[in-house]
Amino acid sequence: MAEAPRIVIAYATGAGHTRRLAEHIAEGAGALLVDVERIGDDDWTALDAAEAIFFGAPTYMGSAAAAFKAFMDESSDRWSDQAWADKIAAGFTVATYPSGDKLTTLQQLSVFAAQHGMIWVGLDAMGEKGAAAETGINRDGFALGLGATSSTDKTLLIDGGDAETARRFGARVAAAAVRWRR
Repeated sequence: MAEAPRIVIAYATGAGHTRRLAEHIAEGAGALLVDVERIGDDDWTALDAAEAIFFGAPTYMGSAAAAFKAFMDESSDRWSDQAWADKIAAGFTVATYPSGDKLTTLQQLSVFAAQHGMIWVGLDAMGEKGAAAETGINRDGFALGLGATSSTDKTLLIDGGDAETARRFGARVAAAAVRWRR
């Protein structure tokens, strides 16, 4: 049996929704969580050693939250050395509304990964169509990455369908990391 891939989830969170989504992804991927607002040397070492990195940020005003953008800027030394080249990358975001301009954040994250020379993995979870999609898997219909909608139940933060989509996405990226290492 293949050794589990080293996966890190680098995320910024506002009210906790993005962290909760990261926790669900970690369940599927067996990943380490790194809060980029509290990043330290050990976290950078983990990112450098990872075979796959998830990038996650809440969508605020049509793009990744400023705290995540600061992390992106901090990674510039790794960019200039292409230290993360050929690692698997994936992205996720959460916003208040089903659209919430989440696609722009996923595009921003995928371009960031491309600049680092990473291999992007999108979401393959096909959800239900129409009214049945309101609470199910990939209810917002994203393919570039995971786009979740914050739950109105503030004890959950993330509804069950988005949580399950996140776990499946985590497993997909972990499987891609194993395949990619051959």
